[in-house]
Amino acid sequence: QVQLVESGGGLVQPGGSLRLSCAASGSILSFNTMGWYRQAPGKQRELVATITTAGSTNFADSVKGRFTISRDNAKNTVYLQMNSLKPEDTAVYYCNVNQWRWGRKEDYWGQGTQVTVSS
Repeated sequence: QVQLVESGGGLVQPGGSLRLSCAASGSILSFNTMGWYRQAPGKQRELVATITTAGSTNFADSVKGRFTISRDNAKNTVYLQMNSLKPEDTAVYYCNVNQWRWGRKEDYWGQGTQVTVSS
């Protein structure tokens, strides 16, 4: 099992910035993909950004140029720097780790952290 602990959510004005962190512990493998997803009220959970152990990244079109994702492999921690925040970025943000073990995919989720963008 892998445990994920998120931090950094909160209330911010439009145009502001927030940084989310997610620390993974437990049975985490050397090669994995860490990322962030979000779910707004009444909507499905959607990809925000992911990053592999090697540093390859993937972003949703809606956040490209505003959000950056990074990770510290030694600490098994992933970060999401969110700049130029918009009200439509308001959602619960979930940390995710997925990895392959013995041919089977493992998917782990954090408890979620609320991000509210409002004046």
